Amino acid sequence: MTILNTCRVACVGLALCGLAAAQSNSTPSADSATFDADGTAHLTRVVPMPSTVSPEAQKWLASLTTKKSQPQTLAERRIATDAWRKWDSAEARKLYPVNVEETSIAGVRTDIITPLVTPEVNRGRVLINLHGGGFVSDSGSLIEGIPIANLAKIKVVSVYYRLAPENPFPAAVDDVVAVYRELLKTYKPQAVGIFGTSAGGILTCEVTIRLKKLGLPLPAALGIFSALTDFSRPSDSRQIFALDGLPGQLQPSDPKRPPDDPYPGATDRKDPVLSPLFADLREMPPSLLVTSTRDLLLSDTALFHRALLAAGNDAQLVVFEALPHAFWYHFQLPETKECLELMAKFFDQKLARTK
Repeated sequence: MTILNTCRVACVGLALCGLAAAQSNSTPSADSATFDADGTAHLTRVVPMPSTVSPEAQKWLASLTTKKSQPQTLAERRIATDAWRKWDSAEARKLYPVNVEETSIAGVRTDIITPLVTPEVNRGRVLINLHGGGFVSDSGSLIEGIPIANLAKIKVVSVYYRLAPENPFPAAVDDVVAVYRELLKTYKPQAVGIFGTSAGGILTCEVTIRLKKLGLPLPAALGIFSALTDFSRPSDSRQIFALDGLPGQLQPSDPKRPPDDPYPGATDRKDPVLSPLFADLREMPPSLLVTSTRDLLLSDTALFHRALLAAGNDAQLVVFEALPHAFWYHFQLPETKECLELMAKFFDQKLARTK
């Protein structure tokens, strides 16, 4: 498969970006790049199917080029996301057997995901999972928590936080902090981890900064999986990639204005809880950050990793090859298996064991 990628891309953070990716029947004789006076780039790039990913990943990437993407209302998005989430959650339970109990903690709906067998040394450990879905839908509950509970042999509490636009920031943060406070009555903070993908990764960072401001003990480890921490401006990768990487719809963003987003509401986009890139990041918990080279949040994840390092923290960044946003939701990929095992191993290493 060859992709003809023609776009207006922001060079050194300047100008608007639009992207069109389509399968080309005639390969251009050469790539091209022209530049406006303000640094806007007009690019034509031929991107062959990468041989550096698994055959399964190649097949999936090819399928994305035929996927039809159309604008959706919020109601349509939630219906579609719920249907997909239920299907993928069922697939997760087949591959990674666990027990799931629906309950509530501190008045917040949660799922308690427990391994079929929990080793004695893990009975005092717990992970909090915060699902993805752009803060307006639920695309990841159970899908994210089930594999990690199975692989790490650690209980996972999946939190159904309130969604925007009905409940903008800081409602989701408040819900997770309430759950965390309640869990601290049973678990020591050094045996607690928080992780999430996309919106859940953002929320993981926001909750940690809120906990710092409240003077509460911080969790032992953070899993920040494809996240952004700056709502005030679009990053380079968000100007280049769509949700599925090269194919799909891309909404151009003015670099001088923050992108439209219902989640921040009326909050200052540089508020340090909303946008943790602007927070005091000293003494943050050990963090694992995961992204991929066609992830629309590649830049944002990498920027936060650098900020964590600059503040003197233990932070690891793992970047997978050629795959789009949150590829680890797709269990048919060998890369997903590798990624999930890496995530589980990180928490097993960082959380204190029961004595």
